[in-house]
Amino acid sequence: MPRYAPPAHVAAGAGRHVRAGRLDFGRPGDHAPTGQSRHRHPHVFYGLWRTHRPDVEELLPTPDGSRQRSQSSGNRAVRHPDVSKTTRVDRSTVIYSDESLLNAPVTLTNCDREPIHIPGSVQPYGFLLCLHEETKRIVHASQNTQALIGIPAQELIGAGLDRLLNPVQIAEIERLCDSLTEVTKLQGARLDLVPGQPFYKIILHRYDQLLWLEFEPVEENSASVFDLPSLNVALGQMLGATSVPEFCQYAVDQIREITGFDRVVMYRFAEDASGEVVAEAKRADLDPFMGLHYPATDIPQQARAMYLKNWLRFIPDVSYVPAPLVPVLNPVSNRPPDMTYAVLRSVSPIHLEYLRNMGVAATMTISVIVDGKLWGMMTCHHLTPRLVSYELRELCLFIGKTFSALLKTKQQHDDYAYQLHIRETQVRLFEMVSRQPNFIEGLYRRSPTLLDVMECGGAAICFENEIITLGTTPTKTQIEELTAWLRENVKLDVFYTDSYVRHNPAGLAIRGTSSGVLAISLSQDSSDYIIWFRPEQIQTVTWAGKTQKAEVLQDGQLHLSPRQSFEAWKQLVDSTSAPWKPMEIEAAQEIRLHLSDVRLKIFNELQARAASLSRLNTELSRSNDELDSFAYVASHDLKEPLRGIHNYSIFLLEDYADQLDADGVSKLQTLVRLSQRMEALIESLLQLSRVGRQELQVVETNVNEVVEEVLDMLQPRFEQTQTTVTVTGTLPTIRCDRVRIREVFNNLVTNAMRYNDKPERTVTLGLASNGALGPRGTGRPEDFYVFYVQDNGIGIDPKHHETIFKIFKRLHTQDKYGGGTGAGLAIAKKMVERHEGELWVESTPGNGATFYFSLSKHL
Repeated sequence: MPRYAPPAHVAAGAGRHVRAGRLDFGRPGDHAPTGQSRHRHPHVFYGLWRTHRPDVEELLPTPDGSRQRSQSSGNRAVRHPDVSKTTRVDRSTVIYSDESLLNAPVTLTNCDREPIHIPGSVQPYGFLLCLHEETKRIVHASQNTQALIGIPAQELIGAGLDRLLNPVQIAEIERLCDSLTEVTKLQGARLDLVPGQPFYKIILHRYDQLLWLEFEPVEENSASVFDLPSLNVALGQMLGATSVPEFCQYAVDQIREITGFDRVVMYRFAEDASGEVVAEAKRADLDPFMGLHYPATDIPQQARAMYLKNWLRFIPDVSYVPAPLVPVLNPVSNRPPDMTYAVLRSVSPIHLEYLRNMGVAATMTISVIVDGKLWGMMTCHHLTPRLVSYELRELCLFIGKTFSALLKTKQQHDDYAYQLHIRETQVRLFEMVSRQPNFIEGLYRRSPTLLDVMECGGAAICFENEIITLGTTPTKTQIEELTAWLRENVKLDVFYTDSYVRHNPAGLAIRGTSSGVLAISLSQDSSDYIIWFRPEQIQTVTWAGKTQKAEVLQDGQLHLSPRQSFEAWKQLVDSTSAPWKPMEIEAAQEIRLHLSDVRLKIFNELQARAASLSRLNTELSRSNDELDSFAYVASHDLKEPLRGIHNYSIFLLEDYADQLDADGVSKLQTLVRLSQRMEALIESLLQLSRVGRQELQVVETNVNEVVEEVLDMLQPRFEQTQTTVTVTGTLPTIRCDRVRIREVFNNLVTNAMRYNDKPERTVTLGLASNGALGPRGTGRPEDFYVFYVQDNGIGIDPKHHETIFKIFKRLHTQDKYGGGTGAGLAIAKKMVERHEGELWVESTPGNGATFYFSLSKHL
C-alpha cells in the first residue's frame, strides 16, 4: 500500500485537516527499508507514457483549433543540452542539469547533474493536474489521484475539470487562468463531483506551456492562520535589528515560532559557494549546528538555480513514496514537464537520503536572495513528519522575502561600521606618517600601526633592505622569499589572495600564518612592499556541540552525515584564509597612494634643496647674522634707551614733582608705565624667538621636583593673594626640556592665581586621567603624558579658547588682574608643541578653567 493511501472509505480520508502538525495518516510499516531510494526506476516513466500516449495525443490542437493525434514517434530521442558551467548563481543562471541522465540511476557521482526540475513525479500529500493551455484538458495527472479522491489517473487524462468541479468553480478557475504566470495563485474549492465532496486548496500557476493545478486537502472550516499582531512583532524586531547576526537570529526565531519545526537555521553562502550556519533556533535537547560549515557540493548548482526561481521548497515527510505523473513524458517536448515552480515537485533521492542520515523527517527551505543572487537559505528541520498548511508556508515566504529585501541595508550598516574604523585608522596613521622625519616609522612606531587598519594576523614593512614585522608573521627569511616571488611574478601594484599556495607551492610552509596575503608595492624596481597576512582559516573553525561520527560505506553506498560533510569542508579550505573584502583592498590602495605622495614630496624637496643648496646656505648665514643683530639691538640698543627714559622719568618725579602741577606729575607717571610695558614686550619677543630657535635639552626629569621649584618661587605671591595650591598624586619622571617645562608650569600656575576674583583662590595640578584628549588627538596613554592646571577663577568664554593662545591677545584691559603682556600662553603653547604635544583649555565663564598640556613619551 502506498505511504499516503487513505482508508478504504475515500471520502473520509480525503478531507483530513493538514494545518501545521504531525502527519497522522499512513502506517510505519509502509516505509521502504532505510537507505533505499523511494523514486521509481526511470523505465517506469516510459511504461506509463506508452500506456497513456494515445489519450494525450488526442488533445493536441491543430492550427484551426481542432484536435488530432501527434505524428511524433514514440521513439523520439530526448535532447541532451550542454551542461552550463559557471561559478556564481544568479537569476540568469540556467538549470545545472543533464537531461541525458533522465534514464540513469541517480548516484553520488552524477547527482550534481541530476535534472531535478523534471522528476516526473510528485510528493503524495497532494495531487497534481496539468492542463493544456488552450483546450483546458488534463494532459498529466499524478498517479495518487486514486488514493486521494478515488479516481484513477488514467481516467482523468483527456478529461476536463468537470470531473471534479461544478461549472461555477470551473469558471472561477478559468478566470484566474487568463492572467496566470509562474507566480502561484490560491483558490479554495469543494470537489462536488468527488465522493465525500472533500475540500481542497488549489494552487495554480502557468509554466512550460501548461496550466498547473496542485491540490492540497484541507478542512472546509479550518481557521485562518494569519496573525497580524504576531506579524507586526516579527517585522518590528527585524526592522530594529542593528547587525546582520541579530537580524538572522530574529528571522529564524520567527519562522520556528510560526511553524513549530524542531530546528530552524540560517545558512549563509561564502564566495566559494560553501556554507555556514550563522543563526539557529532549536529545541533545547538538540545538538547545535551553529557555526558549522558545509562544502559547496552539499547543494548542487542545479538546486541553487532552482532556489533562485522557486523561493520555498517543502517536504512534509522525507520517507514518502513518489507518485509518478501519468503520463510521465509530455507529448510535445518528449520529456517530463518542467516542475520548477510546482509546490508538490518530488525531490532528489540523494537529498532525501542526506536528510534521513541527519535524522530529519520533515523539512522546509526558504531562499534568501539579494541583488538577484542566492545569499543563503532558511532551513527548517523536524524529527517527525510535519505537514505545514499552505497559508503558513506563504506567511513564512513573506518573512523570507522581507528578510531578503532588508538584508542589504543591514549588511551596509555592518560594513559601514567596519569601513568607518578603517577610515579613522587611516587618518590617524597618515597623521603619524606626516609627523615623522622618517615616514616609515610612522607606520609602526606608534599606535595606530599598519596592523590596526584592517582585520589581519600580522603585517610586514619591507623597505630599503630592512624588514619590520608586526603581529604574527612568517620569519624574515620567508618574507624575503615572498617579496622575491612578488617581484618576479606580480606586475600589479596591489596583489591579494586568500590562498597563496594556489599561486606558489612554496607557500605551504607559511600557510599557518599567511595563507592570505595582501601586498602593495612601494616601488617598481625594488623589493619595497607592505604586506598584510591572514592565517589559515581552518585553524579558527570549531565543531559546535557534540562531535558526531562520520558514517561510512554501507552496502557499497556512501552515507552522508553532518560531521562527514564538515570534514569535507575542512579539506576544501586547506591553506585558505578568510577572503579580503573590497573595502580592505581599497584601503591598501589608498595607503600605497598616500605613501607614494609622501615619497614624491620628499624626493621633490630633496631635489629642490640640492639645486639651491648654495643659495640657501647664503640666505641662512645672512638670516643668522640678522637674528644675532636683532637680539643685540633688542637687548642693548633698544632696552638701554628705554631704561634711560624710565630712570630719568623717576628722577624727574623724585626731584621736581613739587614744582609741577598735578597734570605734569600724571604725565610723568604715564611715561614710566609705558616704558616698563615696552621693556616687557621686548623681553617677551626675545623669549618667544629663543623658543623657536634653540634646540630642546631633553633629559630625564622628575616633574615633582620641577613643580616644587615653581611653587617655592611663587610662594610669596600665594601668601599675598591667599591662594592654595594642591598637587594630586605623584607626578612621573619623563624625558623633556626641564627649563622649558618649568616655564610652562610657572605660566599656567601664575595665570590661575592672577585671573581669580574669589576671596579664597584654589589651584590644583597633576597628571590627567586617560580620557583627556587634545583637539588634534594627542593624549593617548601609550604615546603621551597629559598634565593639567585647574583653578576656581573667572573662567573663559568658549569663543575665546583659541584666541588666548595668540601672541599679545588679551581678554582684559592692561590695568585688570595684574597686567601682563599677553604673550605668556603663546610662549607656553610653543614650548609644549616643541615637545610634540598641544596645550588646550576647558572652561566657561564664572566656573574656573582647566588647562591641559600633552608631552610626547617618545622624545
